[in-house]
Amino acid sequence: MANRIMNTIKRTLPMVFIPAAVLALASQPDTLGAPEINPDSSATFRLRAPDARTVELRCEGIPYTALAKGDDGVWTFTTAPLAPDIYAYSLLVDGVRVTDPANPHLKYNLINNSSELIVPSPADAPPKAWERTDAPRGALHRHSFKTKVSGDDRDFIVYTPPGYDPADASARYPVLYLLHGYSDDATAWTTAGRADIILDNLIAAGKARPMIVVMPLGYGTMEVVRAGWQGMRAKPGLWEQNIRDFTPILLDEVLPRVEAAYRVSPAREDRAIAGLSMGGAESLNIGLNHIDKFAWIGAFSSGGLPGDLDAAYPHFNDTTAKQIRLLWLACGNTDQLLTANDQAVSWLKDKAPDAPLYYVVTDLGHTFRNWRRYLAEFAPMLFNK
Repeated sequence: MANRIMNTIKRTLPMVFIPAAVLALASQPDTLGAPEINPDSSATFRLRAPDARTVELRCEGIPYTALAKGDDGVWTFTTAPLAPDIYAYSLLVDGVRVTDPANPHLKYNLINNSSELIVPSPADAPPKAWERTDAPRGALHRHSFKTKVSGDDRDFIVYTPPGYDPADASARYPVLYLLHGYSDDATAWTTAGRADIILDNLIAAGKARPMIVVMPLGYGTMEVVRAGWQGMRAKPGLWEQNIRDFTPILLDEVLPRVEAAYRVSPAREDRAIAGLSMGGAESLNIGLNHIDKFAWIGAFSSGGLPGDLDAAYPHFNDTTAKQIRLLWLACGNTDQLLTANDQAVSWLKDKAPDAPLYYVVTDLGHTFRNWRRYLAEFAPMLFNK
């Protein structure tokens, strides 16, 4: 736990003074546990920090608020009732951002980790798409390789559905390549996104075809992560290189490995690509420029879209669009990327008015609270004959 706290601090505030109250968190016993979910679905946050002067909560769906300090040195705050969901949050202790040291539920990130507040559905209500049920479970497999494109070691996660038998030579499964966003890694869709649980539940309910899902590390160059948010913007061309170089990594390195190791169909009609934020931009870049390989394309809250769409997607037109089975985009109505996504959708409609284009605008912003829902809506539409 001490390492987790210090890593979060280092990612957030490198080479600055760290208050003693924050350093003390690393040695505090983890006895308080995750935030308590009360009978009315409100949540009570607790942090033992007797030497802290201020503790503030930064949580999705909750206004910024200060915790109150008790005589025992424990800071507390209880929210209003919350809708069933998974909320990312962090704490500011004397102005320093940290994860909750007593909460084992962590949203890992290559730049900033967060803690997770999990508010379950009431016992008398249907479970949400991402909540574990008694549905048969698929399996997750991790693969590593050294990419020739950027020279680094990287991994990809593969979900196989319940009943998948590698020895069954007659079975061939459709495959979805599912891409994460900037600052996340290959595990994001299964840890924060609960993609495996969503697919388990959809398949068990007969709402989605059994499919294999491949979740690769989605960077064309790791320099874009090492640069960080500010450094990336200060290096012209770095983002474009990242998007461009990911294409051969996926098509020439990941895809052949998947098709050699798993019983997936090689037909383009059985191959889909989708992603969130950076992964949405990559999905459009790869999908629209390689329609011969992908018939189903999804882009969730796409981030870092090119300014010149004509130059970026030169092969997309009325003729090529007829080969696409589904082009599904979505964005939140408070997402700062909404305008860019609106503009991309308008361009797609102008280029191919008859394309099978769906555009969904939902509540909320740039968050897994949306992206879990998008996957649950998108996956049942795939691979329908």
